[in-house]
Amino acid sequence: MTVIRVLLAEDHETVRQGLRLLLEEQDDIDVVGEAADGRAAVEKAQRLRPHVVILDLSMPEMGGLEAAKAIKRVAPDVRIVALTRHDDEAFVKELVAAGTNGYVLKQSRSNELLNAIRVVAKGGSYLDSALVARAHAHAAASEAGRARRTAVSDRETEVLRLMAIGHSNKEIAERLGLSVKTVEVHKTNAMRKLGFRGRIDVVRYAMLQGWLREA
Repeated sequence: MTVIRVLLAEDHETVRQGLRLLLEEQDDIDVVGEAADGRAAVEKAQRLRPHVVILDLSMPEMGGLEAAKAIKRVAPDVRIVALTRHDDEAFVKELVAAGTNGYVLKQSRSNELLNAIRVVAKGGSYLDSALVARAHAHAAASEAGRARRTAVSDRETEVLRLMAIGHSNKEIAERLGLSVKTVEVHKTNAMRKLGFRGRIDVVRYAMLQGWLREA
């Protein structure tokens, strides 16, 4: 069993201690460090190279969004799970753009965080189930319009799915035995057919399909 190395970045000591107790009860998770502000989180992510950083969005010195971008610059292989009380779409959109791999609400049950850690550690993406319900509602509202569009092919669907769970064009190409250019064409065609304008639309669609809850 591979043990997941986790760095906790949370400025409230009581919350941080509670998270440590929760994680240390798990046989497959090891807390390798803690950070009480954004700058410390970036420094420790670079030095300790954890598999996953649990990142609070509201921290001193450097906010969570800025810290997420910095972590991706200095330690691109490190996976990030954002932990916050904010449940509005704007935060999700900004964090997806910053390169975070999971989004968990502090008010959710502890299993949400544990599931997120395990999913992102395996290379997947994770969205809190409370937000998945909202994505279903949004998708249902536009379902009739999508049905009228040209059907997306199986290959285009697979490219879109791999994109949604975090794979680069090069990784998708290698996995499917295609050229990077062909992957880009499939991605463009799928987004055009579905009427998607950007990555956030792909993420919403992925939530509806259940792709963001896959390992």
